[in-house]
Amino acid sequence: MNRTLTILKPDCVRKQLIGAVIEKIETAGFRIVAMKKTKLTKETAGEFYAVHRQRPFYGELVEFMSSGPCVPMILEKDNAVDDFRTLIGATDPAEAAEGTVRKLYADSKGENIVHGSDSDENAVLESAFFFSTEDIVRVNK
Repeated sequence: MNRTLTILKPDCVRKQLIGAVIEKIETAGFRIVAMKKTKLTKETAGEFYAVHRQRPFYGELVEFMSSGPCVPMILEKDNAVDDFRTLIGATDPAEAAEGTVRKLYADSKGENIVHGSDSDENAVLESAFFFSTEDIVRVNK
């Protein structure tokens, strides 16, 4: 069983799509083992996305991610990272496959509804950014 981190971004919350996205996640066989609603400051958003600090979109990303509440979650499933990235689709919703979360709900490459970890290693690091071990609920099948 593997885990991945997702964040339902401020545009998802603002558009009242939390339930719709969670339904897609659970229908795809993921179990939510940790979840909370929070608002990132510019500092915490900058820290989370520090890997992108030298990229031209970094400032805009930090501004967006601190613009309103978001919902980070740890998801569990076999092959979690790859399966979740398939479920959410390409970063640019115009390039995302039909039926993916971003194709259905995202407005642009910058406001693309959801974050998904890009590797098992990053999933562990990103999960620890938002959740302690005590926050994770063990789920039995």
